[in-house]
Amino acid sequence: MTKFLHSMIRVTDPDATIAFFELIGLKEVRRFSSEQGRFTLIFLAAPGEEGVAEVELTYNWPPEDGSAAEVYGGGRNFGHLAYRVDNIYETCAALQAAGHIVHRPPRDGHMAFVKSPDGISVELLQDGHLPPQEPWASMPNTGTW
Repeated sequence: MTKFLHSMIRVTDPDATIAFFELIGLKEVRRFSSEQGRFTLIFLAAPGEEGVAEVELTYNWPPEDGSAAEVYGGGRNFGHLAYRVDNIYETCAALQAAGHIVHRPPRDGHMAFVKSPDGISVELLQDGHLPPQEPWASMPNTGTW
């Protein structure tokens, strides 16, 4: 039997990434740091999904010698994460208020795309269906998702 455990994304600013995912409703469920390996793993999950469907944030510490930390580009190469939300309009408004761009607004009341601080595409899907609402219904797409 196969069971989904988690998806892993590399991050450059764990606090900013955790704050982003908290706006969607995820919470940190556990953390592991390795002095020897110089990394931290942070696991996030939606309420009730702990151990079922998690996102692993991998933070590779900057080199001890003071050289530049790794930079991760091409977050789009990952594809995307997807989360069902209770109210897509409220979730998108909270993300916007926190300074994030809604790249594909929820014009249809069903689907939107945003990006994490490291450029990872996150699809938001409405639980059920909401009728189209302004300002979302008239918003154009911005950038890529």
